[in-house]
Amino acid sequence: MSEEESASQVPEGAAVFPEIPAELGVSPLFLAVLHALVFLQGSEVSVVNTAAADEAAEYITGYLQRLEGRDLRRLREDISCILALAKEEKWPKGDIQFLKSFMADHGIGQAEAP
Repeated sequence: MSEEESASQVPEGAAVFPEIPAELGVSPLFLAVLHALVFLQGSEVSVVNTAAADEAAEYITGYLQRLEGRDLRRLREDISCILALAKEEKWPKGDIQFLKSFMADHGIGQAEAP
């Protein structure tokens, strides 16, 4: 199925984040988590059950809050790389703001200095 065909099947109100190219070197696991959170937290009620989405997002966020040391530094680097891409490609301001506030909004790295 082509990307165009796939995009045409995405229901109205589904939150979808832009694709991140492999060449950027961002952790594929983080990208999976990022896209899942965008979908769960940003999609309209007609697309996802709000209570179920909130519960799933809370678990995902809780696991991210466990990051420390090298893994936490890697997450910060990955977000910086994606932010640079987003600015270069002139992504919507909402997507850029989501990335800028991602760690604070999800309580990640609170115990460690930025």
